[in-house]
Amino acid sequence: IHKRFGAVRANDGVTVRVEAGTLHGLLGENGAGKSTLMKVLSGYLRADSGEIVLDGVRIQMSSPQDAIRAGIGMLHQDPLVFLPLSVLDNFALGSPRGKQTDRSAAAAALRELADRFGFSFDPDAPARSLTVGERQQLEIVRLLWLGAHVLILDEPTTGISATQREKLFEALRMLADQGMIVIFVSHKLAEVESLCGRVTVMRAGKVAGETEMPCSTDRLVELMFGQILPKPEAAIVEQGEVVLELESVVLRERSRTAARPISLQLRSGEVLGLAGLEGSGQRTFLRTCAGLLEPSAGRVRLAAQDLTRAGYRDFLAAGTYYLPAGRLEEGLVAGLTVTEHFLLTRRGKGFFIDWGDARVRASEKIAQNCIRGTPSSPADALSGGNQQRLLLAMMPPETRLLLMEHPTRGLDVESADWVWASLQERLGRGTAIVFASADLDEILRYSDRIVVFFAGEVLRIVDARQTSGDELGHLVGGKEVV
Repeated sequence: IHKRFGAVRANDGVTVRVEAGTLHGLLGENGAGKSTLMKVLSGYLRADSGEIVLDGVRIQMSSPQDAIRAGIGMLHQDPLVFLPLSVLDNFALGSPRGKQTDRSAAAAALRELADRFGFSFDPDAPARSLTVGERQQLEIVRLLWLGAHVLILDEPTTGISATQREKLFEALRMLADQGMIVIFVSHKLAEVESLCGRVTVMRAGKVAGETEMPCSTDRLVELMFGQILPKPEAAIVEQGEVVLELESVVLRERSRTAARPISLQLRSGEVLGLAGLEGSGQRTFLRTCAGLLEPSAGRVRLAAQDLTRAGYRDFLAAGTYYLPAGRLEEGLVAGLTVTEHFLLTRRGKGFFIDWGDARVRASEKIAQNCIRGTPSSPADALSGGNQQRLLLAMMPPETRLLLMEHPTRGLDVESADWVWASLQERLGRGTAIVFASADLDEILRYSDRIVVFFAGEVLRIVDARQTSGDELGHLVGGKEVV
């Protein structure tokens, strides 16, 4: 398969063979060409050249509808669910019976497929009430009902809980046992190692190698990046003056108000990790510290400046920088180029733009931050890792307080290591960092202190260097360790 986007060769002569009844992993770093290849296979993109052969027959596809008719279905990283519609309406979408779909028959099929995999749905509930993991489950049973016997999953574990991940893996193993082809696209070595029987590794748009599993982690890393990557360790940085101070702050978001106030001080060069199940209060805490939410009580000070009732612009002016989990939805602007994003951060006055100078500066930033793109690349065309690099490159040099949601979610090993190397360089310049992560190992490795949230409240604040993974896991589950 060959597929180009301008000068970029996303797929440069890729050949992959997948056997029926197998879980086949497609591994590679961000931007390796995995998603492009799978979009070609599922009809979302048309290859420039090459062919797709299924059961010995060459198939022609110009749309996802053609793909599903051929028996190929794809579960995207963000499930294609219409949030205002009900669960049952989403399940019936794309039915070959069209407008004549029998809703009672569709409901019976939904129940039968859900029971087969241990899923649970309320057919009348709005799809927006489902978690990301439940939306994935709904999309899987819908594709099976439409007749898919080749199922492609693109980074399916991003944003779902550990329990939902295990349920997903159990369902995928069951499908492979039933003779289906399951292609699992990921950059997460541990998941591929535990789930897949064979792995194809891509690098820079080409197949770097294939291997039967089990295979050593070092070998997979070498195939992905061309070398064994040393694991970075947290740097020891001397802490300075107080940057952030919360005094008896009571968190509030929408109709929910926390019962217990929070008081803490964060110093320059210090890293504060936020741990807890998704939705336990970490996001509310970060947005309160960024000036996007007002506390219901207490004081928020940044470098001794009281910003309790101040707005987001005031927090920015005082040296706060916020990186949300939704890089494209909240952090970047779809449709704007890399150059235009750097222009958004400029502090100078004036209405006129020197575009030649702007492109030169953008090129310098791209090189400094190892961004795979050009000054004219739209931000939404970048991979997740390169979007995160762009966001970090946009950070003002005078940033005092950096707030981040899931700084390495969805990133490959090399990109995640680069992010933390960049952050540790910032720490050495006096920036204080607060970050939330679902990866407890990441929190333990890089934090000085950890704030553990449970059910919207701060359960405990612990010293990261005197806390074990087991203890932190118990705390995240709401259990105090004696």
